[in-house]
Formats: sequence, structure tokens, C-alpha cells
Amino acid sequence: MKGIMRKTLLAALSLTGMSHARAETASTSVMQPMPSYIDGVMPVMDQGVWVHGLLNQLEGRVASQDSSFRWDGEAWIGGDYNRLWLRSEGTLTKGRMSDGDQELLYSRSISTYFDLQGGVRVDLDSGPTRTWGAFGIQGLALYQFEVQATAYVSDRGRFAGRLEGSYDIPITNRLILQPQVELNLYSKQDKVRGSGAGLSEIDTGLRLRYEVWRKFAPYIAVTYDGALQQARRFAHERDDSAGNLRLTFGIRSWF
Repeated sequence: MKGIMRKTLLAALSLTGMSHARAETASTSVMQPMPSYIDGVMPVMDQGVWVHGLLNQLEGRVASQDSSFRWDGEAWIGGDYNRLWLRSEGTLTKGRMSDGDQELLYSRSISTYFDLQGGVRVDLDSGPTRTWGAFGIQGLALYQFEVQATAYVSDRGRFAGRLEGSYDIPITNRLILQPQVELNLYSKQDKVRGSGAGLSEIDTGLRLRYEVWRKFAPYIAVTYDGALQQARRFAHERDDSAGNLRLTFGIRSWF
């Protein structure tokens, strides 16, 4: 009799333990769901949609006579492969806006570091408005050089090109030196806008920024913007400055 009671007690304890184990397993499966696999491969989370904006230049360029205010910024919405871009830049000098370039672009990733882009550019400032179709490439070249090359065709059958490049040189974790250059060229002259055939304009600078926090960085710089070749002659005919080397103060920010 005692043997039968002992066996019954052990069986009851065993069933209780199994019940607790199943409850714990069920609780674990609810709290920590296992990832779903397709054909034995874990899916890559690359279909999200994000928004990013960068105010690369918001600066005052100081000179004895031709001080100016300049901005250069961009924003995009999309994922890892497809994005919609909005770009804007321009310069305000003595109440007159120049170099006003507004672009709406679609980009498609073609490699880990480069995107193809295409869209529309509108020169919108104090001068005559010009509209262009745009096609280009942008990304990170060897040693983390940020480069962008864009070709344009206007509604008047003219062609243009722009080459931009910059490179961040960390001095400390927060202090960063950035050389930058932008070159513009045109197939034909556009005298009313001050653009000459061939290499027409240059905008370059050496900026030293301090990242107070990662999204906000004031900077000091030496910048030069000027007309080249035929465009330089147009500037002299209008009694405008053909080039300015200036001390510059600005802010770089992103979200």
C-alpha cells in the first residue's frame, strides 16, 4: 500500500513540474517572439521610411564692401534604396539674391556608397529664371571624400555641369576641419545671369567647426567665391566684384 502511495505522489509531482515548465515556455514565447524566417533566412529590415535634413551652410561672409549671407541645405525622405531630395542654395548681397539654385531630385542606390539622381533644377533669384533637367551621381569616394557630379540641360537647349567635393578632417572628437569646393561650367554664355561659356564660377572654403552637440556646430572659415574666364569679364562690365576672399562665420545643423 505504501508503495502505491509513493508512486502516486511522484507521478503528481512530475505532472506539476511539467505544467510549470510549459507555462514558463508559453510565457517566454509571448514575451520574446521568435523572428520569422523565409526559406531559412532572417529578413533584413531595409524597408523603413526616414526623413533627414542637413543645413550645411548658414553663414555670413564679411568683407569691407561686399559682405553677403549664404545658405546651402538639403533634405530627403525615403529608405535605403529610393529617396526624394529637395536642395536649396543661394547668396544675398546688398539686398540682391544670386546663385539661387532649387532642385527636386529622385535618387536610387546603385552601390553601398553611391546614388544615381535625376530631377529638376530651377534657378530662382533676382535674375531671370532658368529651368534645367538634372542627372548626376553622389556619394562617398575613397577615403570618405564626399563628392557630387551633376549634368544639366536647360529648356533653351544649353548644357551645364557642377562638381562638388568636401572632406572632414577630425582634429578632436568635436573639432573638425572641412575643405570644400564647388565648380560650375556651361556650354554657352548667359550674360544676363553672368554665366560664361566653359568654367564659369568657383565657390570654395576652409571651415573649422566645433560640434557643441552632434546636430549643432558653429564654425569659422575663410571662403572665396568668384567668376572665372568669360564670366569674370561680364562682372567687370557690370562693375561687380569678380572674386572675394572673406572671413566667414556660420552654423551647420542637421536633424
